[in-house]
Amino acid sequence: MGGMLSALLGGHRRGPAGAERIASTRSRGLPGNTGGGGDHRRRAMLSKKYSYIPDTYTSLEQVTAALRDQGLESSNLILGIDFTKSNEWTGKRSFNGQSLHKLGSTPNPYEAAIGIIGKTLAPFDEDNLIPCFGFGDATTHDYNVFSFHQDNSPCHGFEEVLTCYRNVVPHLRLSGPTSFAPIVEAAVDIVDRTGGQYHVLVIVADGQVTRSIDTSDGDLSPQERRTVDSIVMASSYPLSIVLVGVGDGPWEDMQKFDDKLPARAFDNFQFVNFTSIMSRNATLQQKESAFALAALMEVPIQYKATMELGILGRTTGKAKRVVPAPPPLPASAQRQPSSLRREGSGANATAPAEPREDQVCPICLTNAKDLAFGCGHMTTKTWCVANPSANEGALRANMDFACSESDCSAIQGTGGCSVRYGGVLLSRASVAMNAYYQAKGRNTWNCFFNGTGLISITDPSLGTCKYA
Repeated sequence: MGGMLSALLGGHRRGPAGAERIASTRSRGLPGNTGGGGDHRRRAMLSKKYSYIPDTYTSLEQVTAALRDQGLESSNLILGIDFTKSNEWTGKRSFNGQSLHKLGSTPNPYEAAIGIIGKTLAPFDEDNLIPCFGFGDATTHDYNVFSFHQDNSPCHGFEEVLTCYRNVVPHLRLSGPTSFAPIVEAAVDIVDRTGGQYHVLVIVADGQVTRSIDTSDGDLSPQERRTVDSIVMASSYPLSIVLVGVGDGPWEDMQKFDDKLPARAFDNFQFVNFTSIMSRNATLQQKESAFALAALMEVPIQYKATMELGILGRTTGKAKRVVPAPPPLPASAQRQPSSLRREGSGANATAPAEPREDQVCPICLTNAKDLAFGCGHMTTKTWCVANPSANEGALRANMDFACSESDCSAIQGTGGCSVRYGGVLLSRASVAMNAYYQAKGRNTWNCFFNGTGLISITDPSLGTCKYA
């Protein structure tokens, strides 16, 4: 496979390590139309033409031949890794119930995906310089990315990517919410600073963009809105985005992102279900080939679209400038110099102190526990309802119990502290788990109290709550 893909490589080089030096050497440009893009009517017609790119290829050979026909000599790679909290439970089926980032003697799903990406996609990237970023941890949440290197330099090949990954993981605190906007914005910044050269952003993630249960149908959560806006904005640049899904999913929303994103200059987004492909009954080589095909099948037409739209080789100067945070440090060196701290999306601002993990809501992962009961237990003033796309085990593992002073001693040990709701004793677990089942279209409450004691907190088949 490597020999087949390597035939596409040309003489394009990026130069020495370092983000600014990458920008300087990448700015030499790629073959193709690098003009201003013609008049407004022509651009509108081309945008309509490339608004949806179908999956038209059936073999890797067809994809590589199409790439060759379009004159694609190389496509610079950018890698983004998801470090959100959901990685702790989305391996229930696919990774024996372990965190998807668990390190051991055998590769975890992220390492496996990165390794195969290295074998299948790296031959497009001749100089082997790969900017690598993480997002969704306790230092970046949904507003920034961190670089795998302190000086924001790229990794030299996928072997170094894997080495840096294993060095970073032990020092991370998984967090959230999930948003792909920060990594997309970071990639667009690189594209613009390198003179509009064609890039492929590969995002490896375990789940969908955060969507709360109280978001109405047809509406978008803040994270969804920013993700959509960033992908639409990215279609004005020569950038293809490939989202590689690892873990159990669910992936329904990502399929929608792939096919139904609105108002883009061209269809720039491709979703690949890595877990599904690698679980097929086939040889490893066949599965790796299938993964390569799924990841690359839209690239030839996407590359052609960037040429015909006149965005290849064009620098807008309008891309948001992204200053990645440094990689998480060991516990002995957690305090960062002020010059490296950030707040929100400001490039040089000071980052706010991160609350301890036991001080934030374990459902939304961001709201602080800011309400104390007489018994000393803490909760959030605004109850967070778990994402209905989360799995049942995740909700039980992350339930945040609240209590009132009079109730606490009465039911401790029966599943957590409780609150009164309409005169009825309800555990925090019942409220969030019931919301989960109702979001799944089931009218049964999975747990309820009879006013004096706990009946059930696990089995929705026991009946409908008489207090609902």
